[in-house]
Amino acid sequence: MTHLVQVRDLTKTFDVSAPWLNRVLEGKPRQLLHAVDGVSFAIERGKTLALVGESGCGKSTVARLLVGLYSPSRGQVHFDGQDLHSGLAGAQSGALQRRIQMIFQDPYASLNPRWRVHDIVSEPLIEQGLMTDASELSNKVAQLLISVGLSEHDGPKYPHQFSGGQRQRISIARALATHPEFLVCDEPTSALDVSVQAQVLNIMKDLQRRLGLTYLFISHNLAVVRHVSDRVGVMYLGRLVELADKQELFARPRHPYTRMLLEAIPKLHDTGRERTPVQGEVPNPLSPPTGCAFHPRCPHANPRCASERPALLALGPAQVACHAVQEQRIQVDGTPVF
Repeated sequence: MTHLVQVRDLTKTFDVSAPWLNRVLEGKPRQLLHAVDGVSFAIERGKTLALVGESGCGKSTVARLLVGLYSPSRGQVHFDGQDLHSGLAGAQSGALQRRIQMIFQDPYASLNPRWRVHDIVSEPLIEQGLMTDASELSNKVAQLLISVGLSEHDGPKYPHQFSGGQRQRISIARALATHPEFLVCDEPTSALDVSVQAQVLNIMKDLQRRLGLTYLFISHNLAVVRHVSDRVGVMYLGRLVELADKQELFARPRHPYTRMLLEAIPKLHDTGRERTPVQGEVPNPLSPPTGCAFHPRCPHANPRCASERPALLALGPAQVACHAVQEQRIQVDGTPVF
């Protein structure tokens, strides 16, 4: 097993304080937002790790840390054995950037409406100095468009002439232009209709098989995650609370939050059964709860959960950060132990 990406104790803190003069006049302290707080995981070469969780849990911040859009406050990201952020700041940054690309969430916002598709897809090739000949560029763009299910004749068109799903295919073609090994996909199908989501996901899986791509897939949709991932990490308020292989996580969810998310998925054959909604709301990240951040919403919480933050520990084939699971107050199949 070779890990292409290794993340250790990754932390990102944003200073969201009021301006200095306001703080002095109003006597307010500085405010720090811990968007990502000590996250560690590894992604095997050619595989897909999905990060899931409710909005505001830090998934997209992890994505931006892994492509170098943010610098970590603490921790390290190693890509193919090399420290990512020191590499991006060094002389070999261009070579590293070519190997890591990102697909953004909104295909309507991530494409320049004033540019033709040919210019959008060829831009990484020109910026990285990989191609300068116009005919070579045209041929390469045509190949990339065909690889994502579009036509070579789509190059002269503008983004507004395409549907949302087609625009996302253009984004994928642009990401593939530099022959990357690692793609960070930040909710690439959340803005699309369900039928179009399936088409885009199938294209991404096919490209992964053909090109040996490694994916970090960010999503809040567990049905999508089940379709694309090999391993799944569940995030809550900036921390990983469960990490396991896809089959293990969906068959035997351990953390109460994971169970809550899975219970909320509509099931085709359970139309008469009352669904359990996700209880409560995500706490304010500027003043998170003490101890386990999930304890105000957890049906299995006890005083220890409110005072002591659980570590992410290996429990059988999964890693779980939960006192109730570690103390065996919840069984592997999720049934409470009374």
